[in-house]
Amino acid sequence: MKAVIFEQHGGPEVLQYIDFPAPEPGPGQVQVQIHAAAMNRLDVWVRNGWPGIRLEYPHIPGADGAGVISAIGPGVISCRVGDRVVINSNLSDGTCEFCQAGQDNMCARWGLLGETVRGTYAEYVVVPDRNVLALPDDFPFDQAAAASLVFLTAWHSLVTRGRLQRGESVLIVGAGGGVNTASLQIAKYIGAKVYVVGSNMVKLRRAEELGADELIDRSRDADWSKAVYSLTNKRGVDVVVDNVGAGALPLSLRAARKGGRILTVGNTSGPKFEFDNRYMFAKHLTYIGSTMGTRADFAQVMSLIFAGQLRSVVDETFALRDARRAHERMERGELFGKIVLMP
Repeated sequence: MKAVIFEQHGGPEVLQYIDFPAPEPGPGQVQVQIHAAAMNRLDVWVRNGWPGIRLEYPHIPGADGAGVISAIGPGVISCRVGDRVVINSNLSDGTCEFCQAGQDNMCARWGLLGETVRGTYAEYVVVPDRNVLALPDDFPFDQAAAASLVFLTAWHSLVTRGRLQRGESVLIVGAGGGVNTASLQIAKYIGAKVYVVGSNMVKLRRAEELGADELIDRSRDADWSKAVYSLTNKRGVDVVVDNVGAGALPLSLRAARKGGRILTVGNTSGPKFEFDNRYMFAKHLTYIGSTMGTRADFAQVMSLIFAGQLRSVVDETFALRDARRAHERMERGELFGKIVLMP
C-alpha cells in the first residue's frame, strides 16, 4: 500500500510517501481501506515530537479516517467486508474499570490512532471492530473523516463534561480550528448564544456563517476580555472554550461570569502557562479538562452529523502524496476547519 511515514522528528520535510506493507487484522480487528483521512493539529505535534514520546518507527500519522472494510479478523461479527464506516480514533481495551463504566476515553491503557499506534495516512489501517461506526450509504467519506475527532472532542467537552444548557452563553477562543468550528455548531444546536474571538475578520465572517452571534477581532481588541465584558452587560459568559492556553487563559478567566466554566481539550500555544488564581476562587470558576470522548458520545454526535444537523467544515483537500504541503498549510495557520487527505 501507499502510506505517508516519518522515521525521525522534524518539519514537514521528514514526511515520506512510500510503499509500505498493509496491516492485517488480528482477532477482534478490522482492516479499513481508507477513502479519506483528515488532519488534526495533533499530527503536527506528533511529527515534531516531545520529550518522552514513544513511537514505532516508521510511524504513520493520522487519527481521522473513513472508508470501506476490506478484511475482518477472527471473531468479528459486528460488521462485514464492504461496509462503509467512519473510524473512532479513541483506543481503549474494553476491560478496565473505566471502560466497564462507559468512560472508555479514560481507559487505563488508553491510546490514540496516529499517536500511540500507526494511523490513517495510508491506503489501509487496522483498528478494533468496536472503533468503526457504519456510514449511511450516501454520506461522503471526506465529510465523515473530517467530523470524527473534532466533533467527538467538542461534544464530550461541551455537553458531557461542560453540561452546556439552552439559553447559556459560550465564548470560543479562536475562530478557525477544527474543534472550535465543531464547538460553535454544537453550542448553537444546544441553544446557546455564541461569542467568537478570532485573529481576523475573514475567519470571523466564516464563523458567523456557522451561527456565531457576536464577533470579536483580537487584532483590534487585544484585551478581548473587555469586549466580552461589554457585550454581556458586564456579566461575562457562562462557558469559555479555551484550547489555546498560554496567553489566552488569563483573559478567559476574566471573560467568564461568576460561577462560570472554562473548558479545555488542548493548548495550541503551549502546555505551560500562569494565571491569576484570584480569579478562580473569587469568581467561583471551574476549570474542566477532557480528552476525546466516549463511544456513546461518538455515536450520538455522529448521528447528528449524518442527519445534517451538524456539518464538517473542510478547508482544503490534498492528495495523500501531498501530505507535506498539507502540513505546511496547517502550520501557517491559514486554514478554517479541516484539511482532508485523499489516498
